[in-house]
Amino acid sequence: MTHLDRLEATSVHILREAYREFKNLVMLWSIGKDSTVLLWLARKAFFGHVPFPLMHVDTHYKIPEMITYRDRMARDWHLDLIVGENRSALAAKQTFPDGKLTRVECCRSLKSEALKHTLSGEWPRLRLDPTSGRLEPEKKREGFSGAIVGARADEEGSRSKERYFSARDQQSEWDVGDQPPELWKQYKTDFAPGTHVRIHPLLDWTELNIWEYIDRENIPIIPLYFDRGDGTRYRSLGCYPCTSPVESTARTVPEIIEELRSGKFADIAERSGREQDKEDGGGLETLRRGGYM
Repeated sequence: MTHLDRLEATSVHILREAYREFKNLVMLWSIGKDSTVLLWLARKAFFGHVPFPLMHVDTHYKIPEMITYRDRMARDWHLDLIVGENRSALAAKQTFPDGKLTRVECCRSLKSEALKHTLSGEWPRLRLDPTSGRLEPEKKREGFSGAIVGARADEEGSRSKERYFSARDQQSEWDVGDQPPELWKQYKTDFAPGTHVRIHPLLDWTELNIWEYIDRENIPIIPLYFDRGDGTRYRSLGCYPCTSPVESTARTVPEIIEELRSGKFADIAERSGREQDKEDGGGLETLRRGGYM
């Protein structure tokens, strides 16, 4: 069994454990490479079918190709897609691009707050209609007590403090110091009523592992990750006002793998192009304690 085989087996086990233990389960889909690998693993774990909805929080500032890719994949793979947003903040132009918030405040509003209220079912949501293939207002909005997330421990500092099964309180806030140990593949899945749980099947994967797996499985990935002729590509995807590409001529998955193996990005953080990380002295931990993905 190869290292990728072992990673895959652990992730599939975590996904099946989560499905068994949590009745109201949803998977967060950012449209990036990690959450798309997670989606692929879910289809493997459940024999081609994803038995829970996928949720995307739309800030309305995503790179347009991301939304096109999301809708096409949802239709092609027959996904149960839910889309949430912070409509009031967007209507009032309470955002960073409109000049009324800092980047971190904008992330908290358009991502953390939108995610919290979309998960709870308090705010209006859209859901993909399998017949028409269009996003329609959701009439019956159930709350979700468990969310599967494509976070990796090596991506940035705060994620390295997560567990496979990580508890949040009823406000989706994260107490970093109050997490159960996970020893010898024994996972705590019995939490107090009202606890919201984040599940992290990719926690021990690295950026290189992700791309090696994409190559092995031939997973369809959004083209923004590849150089399209100007000597740059995206290494991490987010909102366009706060996300910059890196200098790279990699046009294929094997070329990205070679860059990572050669050490080209050895001293450059994967999220170095994400400006909100630089704005907050605590990195992403301040945002993530409040519910950020």
